[in-house]
Amino acid sequence: MPMKKVSAFLIAIAAVLAACSEKPVEPIRIGFIGGLSGPNSDNGQSGLNGLTLAVEQFNRAGGANGRLVEIMAKDDAQSKETAHASANQLITAKVEAVVGPFTSGMAAVIVPITGQAGIFQISPTITAMEFLGKDDNLYRINRTTRDNAGDYAKVMHSRGQKRIAVAYDLRNRSFTQSWLDEFRTAAEGLSASVAAEVSYESSKDADFEGVVTKMLRSKPDGLLFISGALDVARLAQAARKLAPRLPIAASEWAATEQLIDLGGEVVEGLLIVQNYDRDDASPRFKEFSDAYFKRFQRNPGYSSVSTHDAATVVLTALKNRKPGEPVKAAVARSGPYQGLQQEIVFDSNGDTIRKVYFTEIREGRYRRID
Repeated sequence: MPMKKVSAFLIAIAAVLAACSEKPVEPIRIGFIGGLSGPNSDNGQSGLNGLTLAVEQFNRAGGANGRLVEIMAKDDAQSKETAHASANQLITAKVEAVVGPFTSGMAAVIVPITGQAGIFQISPTITAMEFLGKDDNLYRINRTTRDNAGDYAKVMHSRGQKRIAVAYDLRNRSFTQSWLDEFRTAAEGLSASVAAEVSYESSKDADFEGVVTKMLRSKPDGLLFISGALDVARLAQAARKLAPRLPIAASEWAATEQLIDLGGEVVEGLLIVQNYDRDDASPRFKEFSDAYFKRFQRNPGYSSVSTHDAATVVLTALKNRKPGEPVKAAVARSGPYQGLQQEIVFDSNGDTIRKVYFTEIREGRYRRID
């Protein structure tokens, strides 16, 4: 064989061998952590759905400069022990970022662990004041308990409710206690008061009728539940039995599809805030809602909307990230971000503001009142 042909043949063989030896491009792994089991798992599961849809759409569009994104989902089960173990599993897996958790109680456990490992974390829903104004690895999509509780106090006061009895769940105390403290302060500023503060710990055997009975001893003109959707449905049932004419309200934690499914007629008239506009007819939101329903055979809720927004932040930053740049730094310089309905602008501590919408449940639907 002539020398030129031998050389060409050897070069071709070398090229084939080099191509075969190239490792496939590793996906970028991000973590998810939220309540995927237990009585309030609707928030976590809806959040995972929102993240899944965002990542699937991102990958179909080419991913982060050709690299696909992979989700590693972990359950916190609303348990400190489970949350601790799940956070450490995400660290061991070397995820680039974590989306979640969905309750302030679990954030108090998880954020110190991921923060010490230097992993960027973004929560779609946590609101407790203890997470505000800290220059750490946590960013938040939601507003604070001070913002929400203050608005509730104003709306309930405008409806003539000046002595409000409150029940709150100790299983998510980081959130519920913060919310109650801010509500009390706001109510007093309006010359109203919290007539009773009744704590309980959520469980399948909790005596919800007993909780409402304690609330009613203060002769309130309104009842407020700072609890998850399942508990609010059961508290509302007790309230309708013991004081059928008394107005009821619940904090934003309960504002899921499960509340209406479980509560039925007993939650009719309940006042509750939403952190997105359910009646939005814009093409952007309609496209999301249609895609969500097609993928999961259900309508999106507030945690799926907020998590999709959180995913937009993370995925945009991953695509824009420079070689060796921390995810947090890429997030800080890649904003502002266009969420499904609102622009997302973070301050230097990773905090943001969010518009909310007060609703009442009427005829089995959340209906805006403002």
